[in-house]
Amino acid sequence: MDHDMSDPAMAAALEHDMRDRFLVAVALTVVVIVFSPLGYDTLRLRPVGSLNVRNVIALVASTPVVFYCGWVFIGGAYTSLRNRVLNMSVLVATGVLAAWVGSVALMAAGEDTFFDAAAMLVAFVLFGHWMEMKSRRGTSDSLRALFDIVPPTARVIRAGQETELPTAEIVVGDLVRLLPGDRVPVDGVVTSGASSVDESLITGESLPVEKTVNDPVVGGSINRTGSFTLRATKIGADTALGQIIDLVQRAQNSKAPGQRLADRAAGVLVVVAVSAGVVTFGVWLSLDSSFIRSLTFAVSAVVIACPDALGLATPTAVAVGTGIGARHGVLIKDAATLEGIGALDIVALDKTGTLTVGEPTVTDIRSVAGVTEDDLLRLVASVERNSEHPLAGAIVKAAEQRSLELGEPVRFEAIAGLGLTARIEDHELAVGNARLLEQAGLSVDGLRPQAGDLAAEGKTVTYVAVDDRPVGLVAAADLPRPTARAAITRLKELGLNVAMISGDNQRTAEAVGRLLGIEQVFAEVLPEDKAEHIRGLQAGGIRVAMVGDGINDAPALAQSDIGIAIGAGTDVAVETAKVVLMRSEPLDIAAAIGLSRATLTKMKQNLAWASVYNLLAIPVAAGVLYPATGFVLGPQWSALLMSASSIIVATNAVALKKVESRLPGPRESEPSRLPPEAPATLPPATRAPTHEGWPSRSQP
Repeated sequence: MDHDMSDPAMAAALEHDMRDRFLVAVALTVVVIVFSPLGYDTLRLRPVGSLNVRNVIALVASTPVVFYCGWVFIGGAYTSLRNRVLNMSVLVATGVLAAWVGSVALMAAGEDTFFDAAAMLVAFVLFGHWMEMKSRRGTSDSLRALFDIVPPTARVIRAGQETELPTAEIVVGDLVRLLPGDRVPVDGVVTSGASSVDESLITGESLPVEKTVNDPVVGGSINRTGSFTLRATKIGADTALGQIIDLVQRAQNSKAPGQRLADRAAGVLVVVAVSAGVVTFGVWLSLDSSFIRSLTFAVSAVVIACPDALGLATPTAVAVGTGIGARHGVLIKDAATLEGIGALDIVALDKTGTLTVGEPTVTDIRSVAGVTEDDLLRLVASVERNSEHPLAGAIVKAAEQRSLELGEPVRFEAIAGLGLTARIEDHELAVGNARLLEQAGLSVDGLRPQAGDLAAEGKTVTYVAVDDRPVGLVAAADLPRPTARAAITRLKELGLNVAMISGDNQRTAEAVGRLLGIEQVFAEVLPEDKAEHIRGLQAGGIRVAMVGDGINDAPALAQSDIGIAIGAGTDVAVETAKVVLMRSEPLDIAAAIGLSRATLTKMKQNLAWASVYNLLAIPVAAGVLYPATGFVLGPQWSALLMSASSIIVATNAVALKKVESRLPGPRESEPSRLPPEAPATLPPATRAPTHEGWPSRSQP
């Protein structure tokens, strides 16, 4: 039985209707049981009135259960049969009507009835579907609660005037002013001011993120300290929160391949159930059994053949699995992806911005005798502050972290492909690659051994000369994220091969690969060639996941069997991928795969249990044990056992929550276990640009 859960109001109404029908069914089923053989023969209740009176009361109490509470199945079966489709609703309706109509026939013959079987079957199936709908709606409701946190009004600046307007009236391009404590109403970009913003609702990061001009801000986050103005870039359902809600709802309403198989199996089981009933009745009647016993066995076989557990097997697991993922920033776009992740053979990872922070950081300062590291760094940073080269920003940042006071050069000249020269504090400086110093007639032989060692580690080396004397080296590298090596280790523990794809030169890429424990490295790969490398990995039927964050990763994400867009990814990457990781956290890659495998295991367990249960239960209900043991499984017990199967399936799916304790939480920060050649202290992960490396000044 399928319901559209994409509209939250409709989903809530459907769930409440299912709950109300279930409660009515339970109340009336208790009455039916009291006046049925189950009540006075098995539960030892004192029979009330004559047999005819008890049958009439059971008929009156069970009729609304069947035709009001159970109409969701009977009506659904009628619609399905009109469309020539045999599904779960047809099976449920067949079992319920067989028990009810059979009881009416027995009542007319003056015999004990089993109206309780029909009533119990309706109540149990309603409960199972109510629980399914509740679990499917739970995650969407929690996410929509985040969406509702967006403030109802905002300070909007139009034509230079600040006005408080409803958030719904904000349009793209509007300027919105935020004060300390305000919630950000829409996605936007800071145009003036600065502040720290709590984005934990979206990214799971526990610490506030500093925001300055041109930095993106996510709707629903909280402005903590300063005030700033942002320009609205996305509103309403287009915001990050709106897209999260849409992704989760689509995932929970999609069908996994295993569920489609179960739906096809339901069509076969309708024929099996009806055939089992007809054959059972005919066989027992031909063996000179009484009409009543033959009818009892036939109805029991039909009732127990109702595979409601088969219908609940995958939706409950999918709902729980996607809900757990969403709470940990792992968004899985559809149920088929859950199954696809479980069959992966290799994970290919983009380097820059995925495994590394995506921007250079100063790692080493080597100076000659008589020159301190701070003096060298201060002079270099003073001239680099006027350069737009990515390495310049890293050097200036390193000086600021040491609280060095920078000077202002009186002459500055950038030389393309070599570096720069400048005059500062009565010193002539040359900062760049080895060729820059050699063209000035300076020998760099004394620095080459150290430069070679640093370059072998994948670091970019800048030579420094002061007053025509080579005085030192400054090395920088795009460092791995703190948890990158641990993430690679976890992927290998999951039995997956790991590859890295990078646009960097072979030496740098291999150095990062060694640092992280990745043996298969593809270097100097142009953006347009990444998809071709994925196709190469897929040769021979190997299933590949691609992890990336940039526009240049989108073709490879689309080509791969499972595309995974990581935290800082662009809109194009996120749209192309099948899994979206909200944080720039490599550990979440393994978490997504582990969660998907656990969910797939639960789906397989549920399907196997439901299928084997039916195969074994139908013969028992049909009476195969009766000749040898005298055992009769009445229709009411068939209904009870059928419901037990559904409860086992639902409970097994909910047990997925045990996996949640093993997922990386928003506060987890597992240090990288890096080899000795790595820097002792790694910088914290930051939001990364989507470039692949940067121009090198340093060919020693």
